[in-house]
Amino acid sequence: MNDKVYPSAKPAANGGAAAPAAVNGDSNPSFPANKAQLYNSTRPAYRPQAPPKRCRRRSCCCSCCLWSTLTILILLLLAAIAAAAFYVLYRPQRPSFAVNSLYLSRFNLTGNSLASSFNLSITARNPNKKITFLYDAISVKFISGDLDIADGSFAGFTQGKKNVTTLRSVVSSSRNQIPDGSDTSQLKSSFKNKSLPLKIQLDTKLKVKIGGIKTKNLKIRVTCDGIKISIPAGKTASSATTSHVKCKVDPRIKIIKWTV
Repeated sequence: MNDKVYPSAKPAANGGAAAPAAVNGDSNPSFPANKAQLYNSTRPAYRPQAPPKRCRRRSCCCSCCLWSTLTILILLLLAAIAAAAFYVLYRPQRPSFAVNSLYLSRFNLTGNSLASSFNLSITARNPNKKITFLYDAISVKFISGDLDIADGSFAGFTQGKKNVTTLRSVVSSSRNQIPDGSDTSQLKSSFKNKSLPLKIQLDTKLKVKIGGIKTKNLKIRVTCDGIKISIPAGKTASSATTSHVKCKVDPRIKIIKWTV
């Protein structure tokens, strides 16, 4: 059987040179060469890697807020534990005050001019077994309605543990001028009826001493309300009934420093 022989290349047209045979069995090679011919076609394609994930700003803020909140809660817990331990050890109590006696020897009201004289005795108690109070000078003010009708003071003192101290002073005003525009109708009515409603207000600063430790000055205000006293007609002083009078002690606390 006769084998057919095929030419390896087509004859060139018009006597030109024959085209070269295909390499590696590829037919119809393309010119110019593509990228697969320039580079190894079996080499895997380059794929850029994704950039590493960064902490988003919102996530970082949330983490900071969480840790800040936890820190604050831990500090509050420690402060509560310390306060509870302090209370158990020392059982701190506020000082207490009571009006022992009150006498009115003079009260004159002429127009806007006022003259008065009170003799006041007050008891201060320290109910604590392990705490000492150190008082600065105590200012005393008598108020009727909304008007200040007499002013005085007590000297400062140190009050030991479980101590009771009696304070005495003459609180007076001598021809004080009532400020213009003040409402004097209630005061004039009281003067006419010979019965004067009063409120006593004490303001001072004190330090608390526990062992060898002293605190900073703490402002306190003592208010004794519900007092009524008759206005004397002659030279004999009138007295007030003080057995029912209660005095309220309030610390004057600021928001940043030690006034509520």
